Amino acid sequence: MHCKLCEDNISYLDYKNTKFLRPFVTAQFKIGTSRRNELCAKHQRMIANAIKLARFMALMPYTRNQTVK
Repeated sequence: MHCKLCEDNISYLDYKNTKFLRPFVTAQFKIGTSRRNELCAKHQRMIANAIKLARFMALMPYTRNQTVK
């Protein structure tokens, strides 16, 4: 398996870049598996931590039904 982030030599992920993080979550905003995301274990952990931090900072929703009214 070839990791997309290893090929691009990415060593830091910014949690504020939600457009970059969006493809790594499912339609229900669950964090995708490393097999689905085609990432190595190291980058899957980095993606998961960035998504969790973005959720905590209210930049990404936890679930699909969370909308700002």
